[in-house]
Amino acid sequence: MKLGSLKEGGRDGTLIVVSRDLARAVRATGIASTLQAALEDWSNLAPRLNALSESLDSGDADGVFELDFNALAAPLPRAYEFVDGSAYLPHVERVRRARGAEVPESFYTDPLMYQATSAGFYGPRDPVRVVSEDYGIDLEAEIVVVTDDVPMAVTPEQAAAHIQLIGLVNDVSLRNLIPGELNKGFGFLQSKPRSALSPVFVTPDELGASWRDNKVHLPLLTHINGEWFGAPEAGVDMQFDFAQLVAHAAKTRPLVAGTIVGSGTIANEDTSKGASCFAEKRTVETLRDGKPSTPFMKFGDVVRIEMKNSDGSHIFGAIEQRIEQQPLP
Repeated sequence: MKLGSLKEGGRDGTLIVVSRDLARAVRATGIASTLQAALEDWSNLAPRLNALSESLDSGDADGVFELDFNALAAPLPRAYEFVDGSAYLPHVERVRRARGAEVPESFYTDPLMYQATSAGFYGPRDPVRVVSEDYGIDLEAEIVVVTDDVPMAVTPEQAAAHIQLIGLVNDVSLRNLIPGELNKGFGFLQSKPRSALSPVFVTPDELGASWRDNKVHLPLLTHINGEWFGAPEAGVDMQFDFAQLVAHAAKTRPLVAGTIVGSGTIANEDTSKGASCFAEKRTVETLRDGKPSTPFMKFGDVVRIEMKNSDGSHIFGAIEQRIEQQPLP
């Protein structure tokens, strides 16, 4: 099934069930008012939501309306936790090689992960607002999974059973602020503003055979201003699968229902597949030419991130956003 949230009913939106073709939807308020509420009682409410989904797709549901992507909030407008990994080592290796640094051996056995902003997410058509272009505005096209309650110290095998939903994220980064923050030795803060989530999250069964080994085996497609930017294969070169990422996050603490776990920027060894962020593209240019030639994003630029089935149909809907200047208070 496919689940989303309307921009109504307060900060956490109103939960809707969306048809498989992303054309129609129905409010699920008789089952759960918000997606967060549904996740907190997932074992009981998921079967009821699935029944509503089947009713919607068969044409038997009441209260059906046409889906307007502009009316959608993020599926989880805010989450208790968003932890983002860096599971695609070709990206890590290239970035470090470009600045003459070696990849520590631990990176191949222990996932990189940081605590990201979760207090608010952009909806799929909301503009990305940034104060200055000098910050180095970048997208990061990624996949996320959403968990139910995850106990502390689960194994990856146990963690796999706690992955309930899958979606996409534009993990916005301000690249020119990152070096100064990392030099302090205390992680990201100002360089990682709010991110945007795909129009819907889906249960793993919606991906069919493309969801296996706790990975999504499909290309993640990005366009900038209508021009192809990249379509790396998400199931290729992923050093740590989502079950491993969830288990890593839960090593010393439980994860509450509604926790979002990100894959990190999708990247392949095969650079002909393009990139999922400007930093990656600029790194490839630096390694090839000695310096980058592609600038970061400017105000007015539009980013589109989507994933399609083998038949060309959309799975999550597209994130499509314009970069806009945030006025000072």
